[in-house]
Amino acid sequence: MEIKLIRQYYQKKYTIGRLYVNNYFFSDTLEPPSKRLSEKCSLKTIKKVKGEGFRAIPTGRYRILITRSQRFGRWLPLLLNVKGFEGIRIHAGNKPEDTKGCILLGFNRRKGYVLDSTRCVLTLVKMMTEAMEKGEKVFVMVR
Repeated sequence: MEIKLIRQYYQKKYTIGRLYVNNYFFSDTLEPPSKRLSEKCSLKTIKKVKGEGFRAIPTGRYRILITRSQRFGRWLPLLLNVKGFEGIRIHAGNKPEDTKGCILLGFNRRKGYVLDSTRCVLTLVKMMTEAMEKGEKVFVMVR
């Protein structure tokens, strides 16, 4: 399964993007502000920029597993090997304060927010789980 997150709106307090699953639009995304980091940036650079506050993860392609989140008490997608970051998940939330680096799903019908987040996350987790049960690997390309 291939997931694509295309960031579109870079604001001072948040970043809005669009998420595609197997090339079909799935939902909008909300992330912390982006400093347009790339997986090609050095770890030193990423840590320096990240040290300024909560930031969106670097662009790149990441494998995803569904694991149990201690923080959220449920099974959620976890992005693996995100340079300079740990515990990056796709989870529910509505406003910039709900993420410290993770990707929130929903529909951007209100400036700076995503709505219907829980439904979007549950649907995506179901789709990912079904793909994994068929032996597929799941990846997200963040651009």
